[in-house]
Amino acid sequence: MNLTTFNHKNQSKSLKLLLKFCLISFSIGFSISQSMENLNFDENLTELFEKEWQSRLKDNPVSANSYGDMSEPSALMDVSEKAYLTRLKSNRSVLAKLKAITYKNLTSENRINYDIFEKQISYNISQIEFKTYQLPFLADSGFHTSMSWLPKQAKFADLDSYNHYLDRLENIPQFFNQNIANMNAGLKRGYSMPSVVMLGFTEVIHQIGNKKVEESEFWQPFVKLPKHFSSRDAKNIKKRAKKVIGKTLLPAYRSLAEYFEKQYIPNTKQSLGAYDFPNGAEYYQSEIAHYTTTDLTAEQIHKLGLTEVARIKAEMDEIIKKLKFKGGFKAFLKFLRESPQFYAKTPEELLKEASYIAKKMDGQLPKFFTKLPRQPYTVEAVPEAIAPKYTTGRYISAPLDSDRPGTYWVNTYALDKRPLYVLESLTLHEAVPGHHLQGALNQELSNLPNFRRYSYISAFGEGWALYCEKLGLEAGFYKDPHSDFGRLSYEMWRAARLVIDTGIHAMGWTRERAIKLLSENSALSIHNITTEVDRYISWPGQALSYKIGELKILELRKKAEIALGEKFDIRHFHDAILANGSIPLDVLTMQMNDFINTVKND
Repeated sequence: MNLTTFNHKNQSKSLKLLLKFCLISFSIGFSISQSMENLNFDENLTELFEKEWQSRLKDNPVSANSYGDMSEPSALMDVSEKAYLTRLKSNRSVLAKLKAITYKNLTSENRINYDIFEKQISYNISQIEFKTYQLPFLADSGFHTSMSWLPKQAKFADLDSYNHYLDRLENIPQFFNQNIANMNAGLKRGYSMPSVVMLGFTEVIHQIGNKKVEESEFWQPFVKLPKHFSSRDAKNIKKRAKKVIGKTLLPAYRSLAEYFEKQYIPNTKQSLGAYDFPNGAEYYQSEIAHYTTTDLTAEQIHKLGLTEVARIKAEMDEIIKKLKFKGGFKAFLKFLRESPQFYAKTPEELLKEASYIAKKMDGQLPKFFTKLPRQPYTVEAVPEAIAPKYTTGRYISAPLDSDRPGTYWVNTYALDKRPLYVLESLTLHEAVPGHHLQGALNQELSNLPNFRRYSYISAFGEGWALYCEKLGLEAGFYKDPHSDFGRLSYEMWRAARLVIDTGIHAMGWTRERAIKLLSENSALSIHNITTEVDRYISWPGQALSYKIGELKILELRKKAEIALGEKFDIRHFHDAILANGSIPLDVLTMQMNDFINTVKND
């Protein structure tokens, strides 16, 4: 090799090395740039989440207070049409900013956040566009009953906190008037609660408004004032409280009752279904999508419900045979509904029984979960003022830093309509391992953005709670066949909802037909059945979430058991279901598939 050839080859090699170095440098630079760009997308998304969350708190001062934001300690939510139109504009702006963020450049976790956030904002927009604020109540609750929670929601420490509370009570008449204006606008366009649901509706309002000041739930914070208050301050704050409650608040409730009786109820619509609302079919499909997090149609859900009703009915027949009951299904239901042995004699007896069941389940939790919530819960009666039209039981959550626990409400009104044979199912659903356990754990997920940490997706939450009723079989409950029949009655109740909700809101079913379906296929009391059917009429779509969610969780469990075999651990499966908070069913499916693959390959 001569010197010229050597230099030529050496130069060529150097050029190749230089070119390779440049390509690597460019690649690294591009990768860093791309990573920074992706990081910006994630940062922009997180910033949008936080800004929108702050907007939610600003819109709802009572809710903001419960999360520790005391910037508006005495205001109530502005529910005027003008305020809703402002929110509509704001939500549309948020959605536009969200869509400007490149989805594919987000982290996998933020893609999930993006999807859930988009669904929430889109639903908020549709609700305002459908003007659902013109119907601000359900058959058993609404804007009027929400105010009775203020005494428990407020935090009382000093004189200012008591005055802020009274300032808020003074704002209730305006809040009522805004809702009345919205309801009047709804009446004009044929958007109202069905007339049949309004029977007895004002009883609750009268019970609140006709009480004496010192018997009112709004007076409770003044029964026992802090010891550090001077006698003069205590006297003055009580004097102001009597004036605000007696001269402003209670008259507002009496006026509200008069409005419903003389103006609203006489003009409500006669038909039941959402199909008869303005844009009713579109509205109902929107509610189905929201509450089930699926694209199922009313017809598909109705057919599924009929299949489930038939399956559960067959299981109920088997229990009757095992009991060697002399008589058919109808006679057995009559026996359960009318036998005194199945009913508590006093409210205290019913509450004690519910408390015992809850505590018994507490002792079983370590067998089914490795992670349990820090927040405790209690068992209380549904407040007397709202009990007559209220559902049989409900869970009331509390913020993690609250001085009150989560609360499992048991309805002690009309004890002869509250059978003990369904109490195990009710307790496992509302308390543990149902709503309290899931909800309290959800609040502990500090890694989630607030809009997920404090939101509730009905198909997930109600599906989980219904799944927990059946889990009681594995936890040693339902030993008494009557109680197991009660469990199946509760499952039948949720399966029948698929038929009834779609029947009423899409297929023209009557109230009588809905009541007949439930009364002939479950051991629920007639009072409970009537209350529930009125609830489905007043709340299109929500009742579908229970069974749709439960069936998905059962499907995922079966899939995990088959795929994992001996590796399947019920505790880890449940931990995985709850690990990511309240999520749509398609997201749950994806995350549980990842869980199965991870365990299988471990």
